[in-house]
Amino acid sequence: MSETDSANASTTPQALMGYHELLGMHVVEWEEGRAVVELTIEPKHLNRSGNVHGGVLASMLDSALSLAGLHCDVPGNIRRGMTLSLTTTFVGPARQGMLRATGTLRGGGQKTFMTSGEIVDEQGNLVAMGEGAFRRRSGSESSQGTPDPQLREPGE
Repeated sequence: MSETDSANASTTPQALMGYHELLGMHVVEWEEGRAVVELTIEPKHLNRSGNVHGGVLASMLDSALSLAGLHCDVPGNIRRGMTLSLTTTFVGPARQGMLRATGTLRGGGQKTFMTSGEIVDEQGNLVAMGEGAFRRRSGSESSQGTPDPQLREPGE
């Protein structure tokens, strides 16, 4: 990760939780219409052939593509969504190093949006690409989002 990426990662709101943290994914860039998620390959990510498992790649694409349409600039607010469809094409193997998934918003409306993206390895080789359709949950249609309940103080 470059110095710029490290700086962006430290100022990027935490967008991924639970399952994503279990895999070791991190959001390193996030702005309106674009999201970048990285993952350092570990033995737990590999299949029996020694390549990154397709499920890991699909998860990275799902995260980057959905986040591309869910950015919120309002501190303490969040936008939520769900995947309606995800198409993934596996192009080449990855075995070690860092993977970088980039999602870009392509179109849609207030509720439903479409994105596309790709995963590359440290050398810039294409590993996978995908496209998806996503739906913003109620309250997430506006770029203002809704208050994040996880940021509430105890007793509120």
